[in-house]
Amino acid sequence: MSIDVWPADLPLPGRSDYSQSWQEARLARPADAGPPSYRRRTSAVARPVTLSMRLYRSQKAVFDQFYADTVCYGAKPFTMPDPTTDGWPLLSAGGVPVLTEEGTPILLSAQWLCLFGDTSPQVRVDGLRFRVSFSIWVMP
Repeated sequence: MSIDVWPADLPLPGRSDYSQSWQEARLARPADAGPPSYRRRTSAVARPVTLSMRLYRSQKAVFDQFYADTVCYGAKPFTMPDPTTDGWPLLSAGGVPVLTEEGTPILLSAQWLCLFGDTSPQVRVDGLRFRVSFSIWVMP
């Protein structure tokens, strides 16, 4: 089975609307007195992430086709670039970009294995563009 890939025609989701949390991986055991004790429920912890993008009409058509046809309205997994890492320069301990011999910054690369979240993507008009907001599960 091949895993579908996020369309290269789409921009990375904006970082200003990025929101991430962690799936609860603990199992609580109530105590007769004091705080509850916890144990690990699972080692495969997914991360729910909320994202949004501002798209032109042609890009919205690409997103719509990807969501509806490629990943079957969110039923199939896909890979996408990690918007918090992919394309950012590699930095030295002093915070200076690490360069190649030619003087080009070395860029980081990271991919996520994802599933669309529990709700369908939301679309609203934002000036001449569309703001598409959606949630995904980043798989472990």
